[in-house]
Amino acid sequence: MTASTILARPWRMLLAVAAALMLLASPALAMRVSPMVVEMESRGSGAVARIEVQNINPGKLAFQTRVFRMELGKDGEIIETPADDQFLIFPPQGALPAGGRQVIRLQWVGEAEPATSQAFYVSVEQLPVAFEPGSNEAVGAQVQVLYNMRALVVVAPPGAKPDVKAASVRQLDYQPPAPPGATELPPMQDGVEVTLRNDGRRHAMMSNFSWQLEGTDREGKWLRVDVSAEELNRAVGTGYVPAQGERSFKLPVPGFGPGPIKLTFKQ
Repeated sequence: MTASTILARPWRMLLAVAAALMLLASPALAMRVSPMVVEMESRGSGAVARIEVQNINPGKLAFQTRVFRMELGKDGEIIETPADDQFLIFPPQGALPAGGRQVIRLQWVGEAEPATSQAFYVSVEQLPVAFEPGSNEAVGAQVQVLYNMRALVVVAPPGAKPDVKAASVRQLDYQPPAPPGATELPPMQDGVEVTLRNDGRRHAMMSNFSWQLEGTDREGKWLRVDVSAEELNRAVGTGYVPAQGERSFKLPVPGFGPGPIKLTFKQ
């Protein structure tokens, strides 16, 4: 049995536990937005896309849309600026009955030839709805919980391509974030920190690939770990790396020593 096979089991167990914790802690949402990731181009037929909003609440759902330009720092910190003027959105707001659906049309009206990909959040924000007289809600405290769901929308220049390389890969003990609803932080995690550099004009979604990590363990023995695209999605989401930018990811892959680690992407 290879080191790759041995480590595959705890890696999958860690991801499964994390996913289960997130599912158990997630509140029942009043709406569903799909898809959550949209890739567009700045001109041609690719400059138009669609997002569907579904009301999964037993009552009426009113919503509005807003757009924010999103810029990512190296460690994933997000800087947002309003950008409603970059898209035509129809309808910009609406009201859905229980179980109702609405398709929202997005049309890019920004630069036809941007220098690089640009990332945005299309925010679908639930609006307060007046309670009907005589309903159980109207008789009670009249407290409404309003939800805000966001779709990542990335607009790329036609023909642009990503050019992603590993800038650094190293073993790292790090503090994982607490699962939703937890009151204490989880224990420190033995893992790997990967910094990716994209020199291309187009963004990259790196969890579309599987990753292969090769190096040595703490005793100097050869070690390889294969991480599937599905596992990456659970650990780092889309693995979005901005055009001509860097992004760092922390992966719960234990066992590597302080020596160099080689990273290979596989389709």
